[in-house]
Amino acid sequence: MMPSALASDGRLRRPLALRPWTVLLPVVVTCAALAVGLGLIAATGASIPRTVSAFWIGAFGSSYAISASLNRAVPFALVGLGFILAAKANLTNVGGEGQIAVGGILAAATALHGAGDLPRGLAVAVPLVAGTLAGALWGGIAGLLKVRRGTNEVISTLLLSFIAVDLVYWSVGSVNLLRKPQTSASTQPESLEIPDLTKLPMLSSDPSSQLHIGLVIAAIAAIVVAVVLTKSAFGVRLRAIGLNPLAARRAGISQNLQLLALALAGGLGGLAGAIMIQGDQYVLKIGFSSNYGFDGVVVGLLARGSAVGVIAGALFFGFLRSGGMSMEMMARVPSAIVWICQGLIVIAIAGSSAWLDMHRMSAGQRP
Repeated sequence: MMPSALASDGRLRRPLALRPWTVLLPVVVTCAALAVGLGLIAATGASIPRTVSAFWIGAFGSSYAISASLNRAVPFALVGLGFILAAKANLTNVGGEGQIAVGGILAAATALHGAGDLPRGLAVAVPLVAGTLAGALWGGIAGLLKVRRGTNEVISTLLLSFIAVDLVYWSVGSVNLLRKPQTSASTQPESLEIPDLTKLPMLSSDPSSQLHIGLVIAAIAAIVVAVVLTKSAFGVRLRAIGLNPLAARRAGISQNLQLLALALAGGLGGLAGAIMIQGDQYVLKIGFSSNYGFDGVVVGLLARGSAVGVIAGALFFGFLRSGGMSMEMMARVPSAIVWICQGLIVIAIAGSSAWLDMHRMSAGQRP
């Protein structure tokens, strides 16, 4: 049982963490955000019942919808895990979009040029590893700049994302790189489809389900990150250098751990990009990352350092994105309104969490 807090008048009071409204507040503000979102949707002339029905059908309406939502949660989870890993060392990795992009480029290139001739297991694994290494390199560049030059990692990871997105444009825009041969003026700037042997195996024999082993990979990654951050000496060193870099150096902890942290975070982002290519898109094309990297950063922020929180946030965003896409197609809700509704929900959850933390601290409790 948590000890009671002492009020200013000397009387014992119930700890904030045990008060019912601390649980109800996030629910209430989220419902309020949903109500505002529905009001905006109604203002566009869309039918509210039809909109709600479209959301449900897109997110939960069939085994295909559920599997697609779970697949969409995978890159959110991997980028979010990379974010909390870097955050342990007091680093803010906002480069998930770029890390996904370079991971997708290398995974597609490897799958199209050599991996398809390998045995089944290797044909799947080699592009995944290539994408992971590409992401690790991309994150490692930001880490090197941080350690050697003191460059702010927020700036470097963000600018590297812009470069990576341009590399996707270049890769699929040049026939000398990954662009498929142009057979007509309508040929899209994209790569050839990757060989069947390099595609991720499905978890179900049900043809209506598209759930692939990326979900298992993300779950394993979450367990590994959780153990590393909470149960390992490496996690302790990361926390030490994040809390006080000067004291950590005096204790013999190398600052290169920050480089490693950003490289590992980038590797998880690169793995997300490879899974997106091998799991459901099968071709590299402009915009394939679809802001998954930036949304994954939001997932990491909302998780507040918890791997379990990352998984919960990733699932929330996965189903939210599926439902939002269905709202656009079936209920004719403008895409801008869908993004605004999602933003309102995120702000409501983050704002209520920050407010509760502030009051816990004022009551002398740890967040």
